[in-house]
Amino acid sequence: MNPAIVIPSYWAGQEADAFAPGHYDHTTDPEALAPELDTCLGSLEQVPNIPRIIILVVCPTQATDGVRQQVESICRAHAQLPLTIVTNAEASRVQERIGRIAPEVRDEPVSLRGYGAIRNMGLAAAAILGHDAVVFMDDDEVALSDKYLVQAMHGLNQLTRQGLPILAKSGYFYDRSGSPFADTSRACLSDRWWTKREQFNKWMKRALATTRISRSNYVCGGCMALHARAFTRVAFDPYITRGEDMDYLFNMRMNGLDVWFDNEWVVRHLPPKQNDVAPRFQQNVYRWVYERAKLAFANAQIDLHQVTPDSLMPYPGPWISEGLEGKVVKTALARAVCTHEHLAYLRVLLRGRAEARRYAEENCDKYVRFQNFWPAVMAGLWCDKELAQLLERGTVKADRMAAAAGDAGAAQGAAAGPVAGAQKEDA
Repeated sequence: MNPAIVIPSYWAGQEADAFAPGHYDHTTDPEALAPELDTCLGSLEQVPNIPRIIILVVCPTQATDGVRQQVESICRAHAQLPLTIVTNAEASRVQERIGRIAPEVRDEPVSLRGYGAIRNMGLAAAAILGHDAVVFMDDDEVALSDKYLVQAMHGLNQLTRQGLPILAKSGYFYDRSGSPFADTSRACLSDRWWTKREQFNKWMKRALATTRISRSNYVCGGCMALHARAFTRVAFDPYITRGEDMDYLFNMRMNGLDVWFDNEWVVRHLPPKQNDVAPRFQQNVYRWVYERAKLAFANAQIDLHQVTPDSLMPYPGPWISEGLEGKVVKTALARAVCTHEHLAYLRVLLRGRAEARRYAEENCDKYVRFQNFWPAVMAGLWCDKELAQLLERGTVKADRMAAAAGDAGAAQGAAAGPVAGAQKEDA
């Protein structure tokens, strides 16, 4: 196989209100002394025979040039890595090409805006450059050993003992303390109706205790591998507000395919600390209300496989089941009383729920319609010579980086050091 590692990297603030659909969990401050991307790339230097690494630079359009310079500065500190940078400038050309391949496609389902669309841009870039496998890694994660790539490729495009193809698989992550499990020690009344930790831990304990490769109910977007036989057939959902990785598992099952879990492939997650939780809670309200509406629409289609809560127990089945509205109301009310974000949670209670329902109603059918065009889009982009030349110009060559590193080092010094963080929260 000819894999590529794809790393989305979020920079330079937000373009949308924190309570609007699609707000990112966090972005890197251009003035940060130790950007997460630098630490991530540093961890990949130990991996032999490292393939092309495609960095998707997500930032406001007006900040593109400045952020690109910042990312190139980080790349110069990792001269031995084959790094290709994709910014808004390259992405716009890809979008133009997609518009010619499939003029019926609306919105921006392949772009550097929105979690699902950004993942699709990574798949598009890999297809343009002729890579038949994609390994997704987040910029706030680090590889733990020189076996990272070997673990990522293990079993991919092979068959299980039952003769089922392994075309998509997920590993998992350790938190700062080295645990693969969600922290249940801080549970409080305001989390009673919204926590997924116990459900997740029950599933994870079972997955870690079974054979190395097993059918998955979980996807870690920063430790995820897709073969072209999957990613040229099934797209990420550009309309999901967050959780596009788990949603990809639903999309695969809708199309008669599976995602598999590899209990020996693991990374470490080092996210920056977040002070306010209410905006993420609102994004999760959008996410799960939309997810339920989307699956209801998809389950009514005669050409798609049904995805039911019962098939996704103990996790994440409860989150696509009835009773979601009650969870939202009880959690928003409890947190409005018990946390310092009183007004923010009242906003979710009084306005956010209705906004989420409206968003779901307006968008629940769009992914299925977009998905109909995805195989043609991928076929049209595969090894496109003009776009490949464009993306190759974004490849930071090792010899040029080494020379530039000496000049840049005196003036700016490469950022270094791990970023301290906390485990992902159930907001």
